[in-house]
Amino acid sequence: MIDPRRLAEEAATPGDCTALAEQLHRIGAVQFGTFTLKSGASSPVYCDLRLLVSDACVLAAAAEHYAALLAPLTYDRIAAIPYAGLPIGAAVSLRLNRPLIFPRKEVKAYGRGRAIEGAFTPGETVVVVDDLVSSGLSKIEAIAPLAEAGLIVRDIVVLIDRRGADATDLAAAGFRLHAAFTLPEIAAALAEHGRISPDERAAIDRYLAADRPVA
Repeated sequence: MIDPRRLAEEAATPGDCTALAEQLHRIGAVQFGTFTLKSGASSPVYCDLRLLVSDACVLAAAAEHYAALLAPLTYDRIAAIPYAGLPIGAAVSLRLNRPLIFPRKEVKAYGRGRAIEGAFTPGETVVVVDDLVSSGLSKIEAIAPLAEAGLIVRDIVVLIDRRGADATDLAAAGFRLHAAFTLPEIAAALAEHGRISPDERAAIDRYLAADRPVA
């Protein structure tokens, strides 16, 4: 029988993606094959980190990697981006004992009609937490309500940088991207341990090296 506590500890080594990559692959959060993306493009890899909510051990392990990235940063609150970032943000908030807020995707037309849930004070600095980044534009759009509310955003923290640390557009907008791992690193770790074939890894490397939409 698998010891869930040991599993979380093994997958939570900061800076080493091997154990976590294997667990993400096991639960289907990183899949390989042929997938049609939102853009209509075909991809040999698909990341669905929303599945973290179904495995508390892997979610806890991921939270440890986020905690390592957040340790040197200065901020007042964590801001999680709906929807995939919400359970991650909650896990990280509990792990670090730091307050959490989140911008709503849809502002309610009743009640207080708040665009941001949770307590905050304009002028505070928040660090944005999300699952992954494939293009900076979606992150910039998600951050807009925070800035409109008077909050300061300098840093964005994700588990996976799908494009391999291509943060040019985010840097141009004044944001610093911090990613635990790149997708090529995860593919390399899985290939090294026989989780995917050399041909599958080669297809992933070719795809990620190409200039094509990834959203």
